[in-house]
Amino acid sequence: MRVAESALVAGKVVPPAPARRRGPAASYRELARVAARAWPPLESERLGDWELRAAAGFTRRANSVLPLGDPGLPLDEALSAVRRWYGARGLPAYVQTATGAEGTQELLGAELERRGWVREVTAEVWTGGLAPVADLSEGTGVLLSREVDEAWPARYRRRGVSEVALRVLTAGPSVWFATMPGADADPDVTPGADPDVDVPAAIGRCVVDGRWASFGAVEVDPARRRRGLATVVMAALARRALDEGASAAWLQVEADNAGARALYAGMGFAPHHAYHHYREPGSAGTDR
Repeated sequence: MRVAESALVAGKVVPPAPARRRGPAASYRELARVAARAWPPLESERLGDWELRAAAGFTRRANSVLPLGDPGLPLDEALSAVRRWYGARGLPAYVQTATGAEGTQELLGAELERRGWVREVTAEVWTGGLAPVADLSEGTGVLLSREVDEAWPARYRRRGVSEVALRVLTAGPSVWFATMPGADADPDVTPGADPDVDVPAAIGRCVVDGRWASFGAVEVDPARRRRGLATVVMAALARRALDEGASAAWLQVEADNAGARALYAGMGFAPHHAYHHYREPGSAGTDR
């Protein structure tokens, strides 16, 4: 809106937002590598600067190609090699690309679409300072552990936590699991929940990797949402990550998850880049 200078009574120059509000500086490559280590596959293989990842179909992130440069082959030959590699494991081929990132990521996405690859699930990587998250709550009442106990999976959103899932969840540079006890098992909310297991009110997972701490699997009992439990869980994990020397934080949130986006924005997180998974033509999809 343009305002006539004669209509102004007072004013001031608004400076750019301070760096702490924009989040820690990070390149796409740095975050992509940190994210891959925080959610590692069970097996991987290099194709030039591409990493082929597989984990028996548990999540697209652990069962997709991470292209961080030149595959060392013409694109059509590289994609054929990718399809053979995943086909040998009984999996559909996925390629993860990004928008808002430096390099040729967006160009690769366009080339995949031109070849009939199907884009599934758009998510964003958000970054922020770690200390402000720790300051949001004392984190009391949260149990932290290196292991997944019998209660934690009962609150996890996926139906059943398989051996493969446990191997992915517990792998990473320095993994912590948070549990806030206190919810009763509700078969309508948690299908297949063991009635003898006290389903947690909230859970979370954090992976510390150098200066970075990632937050994931933050789940809250639907009957107890909007009471700050997710904040308490994340604050407890953030304090532990600070103790290990981390200073920056990142997380992933799907584009259509308005509630989570509002929560993380209130914690000081902001979008860094978006990523997408492209599925090979003519194949059935896998878990998210």
